[in-house]
Amino acid sequence: MKPLKHIRNFSIIAHIDHGKSTLADRLIQFCGALADREMKDQILDSMDIERERGITIKAQTVRLIYKAKNGEEYILNIIDTPGHVDFSYEVNRSLSACESSLLVVDASQGVEAQTLANLYQAVENDHVIIPVLNKIDLPAADPDRVKEQIETILGINTDNVLEISAKSGIGIENVLECVVKNFNPPETSDTEDTLKAMLVDSWYDSYLGVVILVRVINGSIKKGMEIKFHAADSNHIVERVGYFSPKMVQSDEIKAGELGYITAAIKEVAQTKVGDTIILSKDKKTQPLAGFKPSQPVVFCGLFPSNAAEFKFLRDALGKLKLNDSSFHFEQETSAALGMGFRCGFLGLLHLEIVVERLDREFDIDLITTAPSVIYNIVMIGGNQIELHNPADMPETTKIKSISEPWIKATIISPEKFLGTIISLCEDKRGVQLELSYSGSRVILIYNLPLNEIVFDFYDRLKSISSGYASFDYEIDKYNESDLVKLSVLVNAEPVDALSMIVHRSVAEKKGRAVCEKLKELIPRHQFAVPIQAAIGGKIIARETVSGFRKNVIEKIHGGGATDRKRKLLDKQKKGKKRMRSFGKVEIPQEAFIAALKVE
Repeated sequence: MKPLKHIRNFSIIAHIDHGKSTLADRLIQFCGALADREMKDQILDSMDIERERGITIKAQTVRLIYKAKNGEEYILNIIDTPGHVDFSYEVNRSLSACESSLLVVDASQGVEAQTLANLYQAVENDHVIIPVLNKIDLPAADPDRVKEQIETILGINTDNVLEISAKSGIGIENVLECVVKNFNPPETSDTEDTLKAMLVDSWYDSYLGVVILVRVINGSIKKGMEIKFHAADSNHIVERVGYFSPKMVQSDEIKAGELGYITAAIKEVAQTKVGDTIILSKDKKTQPLAGFKPSQPVVFCGLFPSNAAEFKFLRDALGKLKLNDSSFHFEQETSAALGMGFRCGFLGLLHLEIVVERLDREFDIDLITTAPSVIYNIVMIGGNQIELHNPADMPETTKIKSISEPWIKATIISPEKFLGTIISLCEDKRGVQLELSYSGSRVILIYNLPLNEIVFDFYDRLKSISSGYASFDYEIDKYNESDLVKLSVLVNAEPVDALSMIVHRSVAEKKGRAVCEKLKELIPRHQFAVPIQAAIGGKIIARETVSGFRKNVIEKIHGGGATDRKRKLLDKQKKGKKRMRSFGKVEIPQEAFIAALKVE
């Protein structure tokens, strides 16, 4: 067992695709934790989606043994954190489980929006930070320009910056030596020796139950101990103790200052909340760790099977997904247009995208997703407050005193030449500019934006107008009162709840007209005319009509004089169409739901 001074706990933080997981691969390889034949790219990313998209979704840890140039052996515990803003709470807890950070910056792309966000989180946790310039062997690499950016934008001294190439293995030994010399060993309390540990992350294993990543702060965890999760208020007996190397390795105990895993025959991930404090079951004195908060969904969306017979399979699939993702919430709902389905809550848009993609891949279920919406706070005239998750459930406007919506603080970093188009995009989305600063040929924009406006296509449009060069990061700021209305869509005088949306009054008419025009293109013609209307309350603000098929009933009548006979036949046809329309059912195709949401 190594003394505390020979242990280093650190995380690797970076913007998406700057080489964070590749650097972790090289460190594992250099320390000989895996043989060359066992190595594969992004070894710590276990899901196919993580590998394909080059993103980390679940935090992963690995314990390495490194023999330094001074002849001593060190234990290095590395946490590979998620990089995306949706998982910022998981990143925060992962960073609080260690003392230092390697900040990886791409030598060709420079400082990006999430580099900033992750750096601020590390600074909040009082980390020692060492900047690492990656991909220096690329022809487009410009280390001097990026060093200048690191100094001006991040305010970090670049005298001790490390220049490496994680892919080709250049400078990896220097990184390890720097970690050993400059990073602090873990600290433990001298006054407390009873168990106190942090739950860093957890996932479901079909053989072992829930596997829990822990960072022990005081005391130690051994097999057979009875432990308690403070926030979940549940007791469990530890069955296995060990660490990742990156394979699962069983050990006798995890001591203070170390990272490892435990299993305790837990069947649901919902019992293991990220950031919870683990103590002994009979311990009444130990105070929980600060900073814990249960996960709150930010974006809501309805998921419906395109084939009603698949509802049972969808319910089972969502249950299995929740086993592995405690931040995902769902409850059953019924829609008049789409039948039975589920209202689901997500941490953000990437989280929503990943869940929908996993349902398609792992369970082969064809889904219809309704418009993503956020949580609105409504104050009723009587004074009571309600939270609104689904636009279809909005009360009558006469009973509402005020509606508040969540706003975000967004940071956008982009080349200067795209500034004009980015500002006009933000203005279109009701944005309020807070700050505008320059760093060389790049511009940093800070905006306040309503979350409702960015949940659907803001990121795609930002990437499109900036040719992919702009990067975007946000944090939830506060709730602001706004003039919001419910835009209902009626097809053949029947409201389609799946197409209801909450929009700002100033854009309601434009949005309503655009939705009607789009639906007119997508709804097939019927035997009768189908009116498509957009309404706010009882007021129709836009209308389009899909003309019906019409038989020429007067083609058999020849001669010009039989006008009464022609009129009689046309009136009879008109009556029949009217009756058909009152009984007829309009089929709305699946693609109409998605296309109607994408209108500008």
